[in-house]
Amino acid sequence: MKKIGILTSGGDAPGMNAAIRAVVRTGLYNNLEVFGIMDGYNGLINDEFVKMESSSVSNIIQRGGTILRTARSKEFIEKEGREKAYENLKKHEIDAMVVIGGNGTFTGANIFIDEFDFPIMGAPGTIDNDLYGTDMTIGYDTAVNTVVQAVDKIRDTATSHNRLFFVEVMGRDAGFIALRSGIAGGAEDILVPETITYIDELIEILEKGFRKNKMSGIIIVAEGDDAGGAFEVARKVKERYNHYDTRVTVLGHIQRGGSPTAIDRIVASTMGHYTVNALLEGRRGEMVGIINNKVAYTPFNKAIKYNKGIRRDLLKMARILAS
Repeated sequence: MKKIGILTSGGDAPGMNAAIRAVVRTGLYNNLEVFGIMDGYNGLINDEFVKMESSSVSNIIQRGGTILRTARSKEFIEKEGREKAYENLKKHEIDAMVVIGGNGTFTGANIFIDEFDFPIMGAPGTIDNDLYGTDMTIGYDTAVNTVVQAVDKIRDTATSHNRLFFVEVMGRDAGFIALRSGIAGGAEDILVPETITYIDELIEILEKGFRKNKMSGIIIVAEGDDAGGAFEVARKVKERYNHYDTRVTVLGHIQRGGSPTAIDRIVASTMGHYTVNALLEGRRGEMVGIINNKVAYTPFNKAIKYNKGIRRDLLKMARILAS
């Protein structure tokens, strides 16, 4: 093995740059040439290869986003697009590749390995923390901290004006961000896609707090909650419970940005380093994760297929602590 490529794909996540830095410098340490591939799988197809040196990744560990940029590639879904990508890898004499991303990224990588017998290792870069085979994905800790900081500020206004805020956070299919930020932010309730939302039960929680002279409240709502998101939940509550002046805040893409936390920098650096080591050991088709503070390897198909699942006992704990 003499040359490796690296790309970032799907949604950006804070810490991706730390992972890129780790891959590049670990590769150089092992006398490999390292090529950055711009714009995810689109860059493979469009021949956007850039040779990376140690200086190429200087002063990026603290930056959000990804210096390689990212995209969701429709062309790579088709066999013709993947064939173009493989031809470009052969042209540049790339022997193996590291991909950083989530479900879609690993699905594409898995297909590519089967079709062309090409070595690929992955690092989980997604703020949703929804991949099986790791306790924490790159970007998750930063996203949770971003939400908590926003909730702290919103609570100041909620308390000052006796308002009930419904704060919508990212999580179309998984409630990890909502759960952790809700606990850390002292939310009155947390609504996630993994559980059914009963408006009657939510109102009972609010009325219980009202009887205890709670004059404001924060409800964290994951965007994929089955009741329809923060605006719809707020509307249903307002129809039957008008004691509070109700407001909705959708945090949106601020959760993806910002300087990564120390935890995300360490997690990303570790994962990036071990993807290169794994390739040198002859591994392929696996995601590098961290489980119980130890590096773990999970086949792409398992990382994609299996549902890690949230801890429902923490949802119960959150309600008890907010009562």
